[in-house]
Amino acid sequence: MSSKRLHSLDPVVLKEWRWEPFLSETIQAFSRFDLQSVSLPLDFLDKENCFRSKSTSQIAVSSTWACRTKKLRFLRAACVESSGSASVLNFLVNPLPKYDLPFFGADFVTLPSGHLLALDLQPVLKTDQVHTENVWKSLIPLHKRWQSLLPPGGPIPREAESYFSPGFLWTRLPLGIEGDRLISEVLRPAYSEYLSLYLNLVEQAIEVSAPRSSLLLEGQKNYMRYRAKKDPARGLLTRFFGNEWTESYINDILFDL
Repeated sequence: MSSKRLHSLDPVVLKEWRWEPFLSETIQAFSRFDLQSVSLPLDFLDKENCFRSKSTSQIAVSSTWACRTKKLRFLRAACVESSGSASVLNFLVNPLPKYDLPFFGADFVTLPSGHLLALDLQPVLKTDQVHTENVWKSLIPLHKRWQSLLPPGGPIPREAESYFSPGFLWTRLPLGIEGDRLISEVLRPAYSEYLSLYLNLVEQAIEVSAPRSSLLLEGQKNYMRYRAKKDPARGLLTRFFGNEWTESYINDILFDL
């Protein structure tokens, strides 16, 4: 991991990190906007720690890339690598509430048991047709095409259903040649198309009324509260970096509303 990153817009460098091509594509794609660095505590910008795994010691590293733009309040990528234990990219775009935009979320996790891969344009107000109609009419066809080429990821908790769209791409893949092929030939182009759709939505977004903005803000807060409370990475991060750092990272950085 680079020890010379000075701010959140510097490139993330993790040794042998599986998800680097996805992050590089994302940064390049959002560079069409005026990216502004976000101030992060150095302990969250880059973190390295030695932890015990069975009878051996391992090194876990975490790096955070973050920025904001005129229409997006907070874009951030949480990147974690521990050789033999985990390789993670968690990416989330939180729009400013004065724009009627969904979240863009990707959660790509490699563990010794396999790959857990999730991708979505997540609604702020799922039952609000004004908020969802323009998104879902373009997103659902993408989902149908790409999900048909991937094994299903299995059921999600009922309480989580309101935070995902009908275009939620969710799969579990095995380690090895077949999993790598599906990541390269299916997940990568699916990600590019989801990302392209989101960028187009951002470009087209116009400011909404103050009452509408307040409604969107409350929807964003509900989403963030749920994600912070139920973050499935909590156990992994605690194992790597300890409870105190993990709780601050989840509540103050990853899901800061």
